[in-house]
Amino acid sequence: MTYRLRAGLLAALIATPALAADPPADPPTQPPVTPAAVVAQAPAATWQAIADDELLVMTIEGGRRVVIQLAPAFSPRHVANIQALAKAHWWDGTSINRVQDNYVAQWGDATEKKPMPPGLSVTSADDYALPIANRRLAVTPLPYPDAYAPSTGFVGGWPVAMDGSSAWVPHCYGYVGVGRNVSPDAGTGAELYAVIGQAPRQLDRNIAVVGRVVEGMAHLSSLPRGSGELGFYTPKEHQVPILSLRLASELPEAEQPHFQQMDVASPSFADYLRLRANRKDDFYDRPAGGVDICNAPVPVRAVPVRAVP
Repeated sequence: MTYRLRAGLLAALIATPALAADPPADPPTQPPVTPAAVVAQAPAATWQAIADDELLVMTIEGGRRVVIQLAPAFSPRHVANIQALAKAHWWDGTSINRVQDNYVAQWGDATEKKPMPPGLSVTSADDYALPIANRRLAVTPLPYPDAYAPSTGFVGGWPVAMDGSSAWVPHCYGYVGVGRNVSPDAGTGAELYAVIGQAPRQLDRNIAVVGRVVEGMAHLSSLPRGSGELGFYTPKEHQVPILSLRLASELPEAEQPHFQQMDVASPSFADYLRLRANRKDDFYDRPAGGVDICNAPVPVRAVPVRAVP
C-alpha cells in the first residue's frame, strides 16, 4: 500500500463518526416534584371508574353543568333518597335559592311545598357517621394532626375522619351536604348544598355529607351572593333555576359523563400525599411538613369513554 493510499484511508477514518461508540446515556429520570405531576404521570392501573349511578348531573340556568359524585358507602340512606328523587325528576323546576359568601350554595324547593315521591327512607342523626366497630376498613392514614378528629385518612376514594368507633366524610370545599331543620330532623336529601368557602369542619357529624362536586364547581362558587339572612335570595333577587337533575346512568349514552378517581392505596397516591405535605420545588422554599384532610383532595379526572378494566 502506497504512502498516499495509507494517508487517504487514515483521513477517511478520522472524518467518519465512530459507529461502534456507545450512544450518550439518557439523563436519569427525575421523580415528579409536584402533586400535579404525580397525577399527570399516574399509570392507568392507578385509576378506578366511578359508577354511573353514583354521579348526579345538574343542569342550571344557561345550560351550565354541575356533576356530583355520591358517597353511598358513608351515607347510604340519604344517598338512596337522592337517587330516588333524581329518578323522579323531583328537582326539575326547583332552584338554587341560597348563596352565602365563604360558606355554601344551596338548592331545592324554595316553597318547601313540593310533594315528595313515595318510599323515601327515614333518616336520623345516626346517619351522619358510619359505625366501624365491626367493619374492616382499608384505611390509607394521613399521619398529621387534625383539629376535628383523633385521626384522618382515606377509604375507597373518600377522605374520612375517625374517632375509633365511627368514620365520616368531612366538610371540605366542594363537598355536598343535606340541608335540614332543627334536630331531630336530619333532612331527606331533597335540600342540598355545596361548600363554596373555607372548609366548615364544625359541621362534621352535625349534617350528612353525601358527595362532592367533580365538575362545574365554578358555576356554584361564582353565583351572586344572596342578601337575605344566611345568604338566602330575597324576593327581589334571582333564584337560579335548576333545569334538570339526573343520575348519569339515566342519560343518553352520548350525554353521560365518565369519571375516575385515584386509588388511595396506590404508590401514586402515596407520592401525591407526600408532596402535598412537603412541597420543595422551584416555587416553594419551605415545605409545610404536614397537610390537613381537606387540602389533600383525592384526584378525580374525567374520561371521554368508559374505561375497560
